[in-house]
Amino acid sequence: MIHLYTGEGKGKTTAAIGLCIRALGWDFQVCFAQFMKGNDTGELYVLERMPNVTILRSKKNFGFYHSMSEADKAELTEIHNRILDSLWEVAGNGNCHMIVLDELTYPIKWRLLDEEKLKRLLALGKEDGGKKLELVVTGRGAGGLLRDAADYITEMKCVSHPYEKGIEARKGIEF
Repeated sequence: MIHLYTGEGKGKTTAAIGLCIRALGWDFQVCFAQFMKGNDTGELYVLERMPNVTILRSKKNFGFYHSMSEADKAELTEIHNRILDSLWEVAGNGNCHMIVLDELTYPIKWRLLDEEKLKRLLALGKEDGGKKLELVVTGRGAGGLLRDAADYITEMKCVSHPYEKGIEARKGIEF
């Protein structure tokens, strides 16, 4: 089955990690793939220490899309496609019960991945009525491809946020 956490509010990645923790409690194998993020976060520090978790992400922080060079975009596209290939391999051989695709909406929007590879991976979440693999997708502005594929869609809505009052992201809370 496919879970989609989208919207403008805080909590998309947090919800996905909560689902990871639940799955790990039942000895599931979890693959956590981060797209567009190169910074270390508290949740990654914890997941890296847990058995049954594989983390796939760029080791390089490319910054914001609009400040990337064309060479950076090409390099990041290659990284994203390698991540999709790795996920296809582990999911296809049954070595993973849950895959999180964190911040996937941005590389789709900006064409920083091979959409056909993504569609092939999404199809695995539909096999056997979704009994074989759980796919969890996060990111703002999820479009038709993800919305059409999703079995669960949760829209996070921001009602109020400290950033609006000039308060920067806080270690241990927002990252």
